Amino acid sequence: MRKKPDATVLAFDFGTRRIGVAVANTVTRTAQPLTTLAAIRGETPLAAIAELIDAWQPSQLVVGLPVHADGTPHAMTARARGFARALEASFGCPVALVDERWSSEAATQALRDQGHGGRDARAKRDETAAQIILQAWLDEAQ
Repeated sequence: MRKKPDATVLAFDFGTRRIGVAVANTVTRTAQPLTTLAAIRGETPLAAIAELIDAWQPSQLVVGLPVHADGTPHAMTARARGFARALEASFGCPVALVDERWSSEAATQALRDQGHGGRDARAKRDETAAQIILQAWLDEAQ
């Protein structure tokens, strides 16, 4: 998909307990962690996502697609695809899927490198993973 020259993009690191969110602008091409949303009883927090979409007015959404190390799908792959379809249906924004292999591990290491550890790192890991996913999408779409 061709992106608008100046567009906001939101990315999601989908999980059944937490969903990390990152934001970027296609001019600066630099993703930033935004927030982590809690999924209550495994339910996707669509109301909280709607608030973010209203506030940021993205023209594109990106969802990390979890797969095994060899690229084969697993149970969370189907759930992330379902989440992406729900976003597109609910908000009318195009949704791109990005391979998210190793994003959580990369996020944990990046936070350690920045001096965050323990509880602080756990609190920021999902939104940092979303940042890594979004940066990969931006870099790939040059």
